[in-house]
This record gives sequence, C-alpha cells and structure tokens, in this order.
Amino acid sequence: MRFPLTHFLIGVSPGSLPHHETFGWTSVLVGDAAAAGSSYTTTSLVQVLLAARGAVARCRRSAAEHEQGSPMCGGTSMATGSVCTSLIRRLIPAARKITTSSPVGTQGRARGGTRQMATGKLMSSRDGGPTVICVEGNIASGKTTCLEYFSRTSDIEVLLEPISSWRNVRGHNPLALMYQDPERWAITLQTYVQLSMLKQHLSPSSSSVRMMERSIFSAKHIFVENLFRSGKMPEVDHAVLSEWFDWITANMSLPVDLIVYLQTSPETCHERLKRRCREEEKVIPLEYLQSIHQLYEDWLFRQTLAPLLVIPADHDLQRMLQQYEAHREQILLTPKRPS
Repeated sequence: MRFPLTHFLIGVSPGSLPHHETFGWTSVLVGDAAAAGSSYTTTSLVQVLLAARGAVARCRRSAAEHEQGSPMCGGTSMATGSVCTSLIRRLIPAARKITTSSPVGTQGRARGGTRQMATGKLMSSRDGGPTVICVEGNIASGKTTCLEYFSRTSDIEVLLEPISSWRNVRGHNPLALMYQDPERWAITLQTYVQLSMLKQHLSPSSSSVRMMERSIFSAKHIFVENLFRSGKMPEVDHAVLSEWFDWITANMSLPVDLIVYLQTSPETCHERLKRRCREEEKVIPLEYLQSIHQLYEDWLFRQTLAPLLVIPADHDLQRMLQQYEAHREQILLTPKRPS
C-alpha cells in the first residue's frame, strides 16, 4: 500500500494545510521539495523519518533561535516560528503512528522500553536508533584495536564484549570455568553470554553509529555451535540455548547494518594470544582457533543478516591502522537497513 509522503509527514490531510507549509516542512525533512509529491510504502517512509531526525533536531534549535529573532529553520526562510513549532508537534506523533500501525512485515524502532508491534515482535526502544556495525573475528583477530581506533571519532558509541562481567557473576568466573571444563560449564557461560549480548543490542544510544564487538548472532552461530559440534556441549544444552536464541530473534528487533570481518589466520591469532597472556586464554590450543575460524568462514559468507565487509587482519599494528583508515568512509557511512 502506498501513501502520499506529505500526508504522513504532517500527520493530517495535505488539503487542510497551507500549500507553502506542506512543501516547506517536506523540504526541511527530506532536503528535496520535489519529494513532496512522491508516494512511499510505509516501510520506506519510516526510513525517511529516521533519516530526517537530524533535520528535526536542527528545526528544534532553529525554533529556539527564532524566539530570539532568527527567521530561519534549516535554511528555509519562514516569517514566524509557527511552522517549525508545528512540525515538531505534529511530526513526532505521526512518526509514532506509522511505526506502531504499519502493515504486517513492517517494523519500527521506538524509544522508552519494549513494546508489542503490529508484526508481533517486541521492539527495542530506539527511536530511529543508531547505525549498528558488528566487528567480528576470531579470538585475537584485532577487534578491540579496531574498535578503539574508531572510538576516537565523534558521535560513535563503541561496545566491547562485556568480558569483565563474564569473569565475575556475583563472585564466580564462568569464563575461566568454561575453558577448564567446557562439558560442565559451557551451558552456564553461553546462557550468560546470550543475556549480556542481548542487553547490549537493546541498550539505548544517543550516537549516530554504534560499533559492537561481536554480537548475539556470532555468540550462537560460532561459539555455541563450536561447543556442540566438538562434543563439549550435550545435545539437550544445545537445544535449550537454540530455543532461547530462536525466540529472541523472532520476537525482538535486533538490527545490524554492517558486519566487519577481521579475517585472520588461526596461526596469527595463536601467536597473538601467547603475547597478550590473558589468564583464561592460556589453555586455548591452536585447534580451537582453527575450529572458530572455519565456523566464521562458513557462517559469514552465507548469512543474510547484514552486508559483509572483509578486512584482511594478519598484518602488524601499523598496517592494520592504515587499513582501518582506508575503510573509514565505507564503515561509518553505512546506510541503515530497513528494520
């Protein structure tokens, strides 16, 4: 079903508004007055609204400036501040109406907790939300270095794997226990990993870009699968974790817009592990890294979760920093995908 863009941008019938106001608001939001006469599906309209959040913020600021004598709003001359004020007052409820009443198959992101949407999913509370980039790779592939490099860029939120919490769950260290006796402790650790990664996906953000170290998806498709296939996780444990994962991904919106894969040989990872000397990692053999590497290769080149950017990561630190800089625009200007 398709609708006139201006009808939903304003939240009222276009015929009830002055001609110049209808087109002025559209120009501010979309940056193209010609788009005012276009028609959009509700899915594409939500994308327009999300892309317009910066313009809305500018209009808010301009409305405040107008009270001090400025007649401008986002570069559009207006005789009074009423148009910008009306825009804010009418656009936000309209956007909420669209995202909560879209046809089945259309998803929206909202601020303020989780709520049931028309699709039947519990939606995460992120009105518009950031562009989400997951940095994936083997143990010691250089993920933390990559994230630290981009963390120096403004308006980027970096979420590292919550390893400290995996080492201390009310005084217990399930990470160390899992490495020491995976058949006994794998289900314990991976249940907590799934919970902690879910919290990261659902946490609110005020940044335009969120970069995450791994994701709830790789936790399942790589590490849980490796434990199961290697015979270190009983079938019943694997079934329980799979049921949880399937329910979460079916009922919650966990958007990923880009996966950056730091493709590193297991041998390079093993050498780096020995140099960084983390206590829990001293018992990790090369064979384990080889298994993780193969699972990553099998999953990432077949998954349909998000576009994939592969960065060869066997190089030294200086060369890797050059690689990150070379891919900066490709990574940070990733467009948001439809929810």
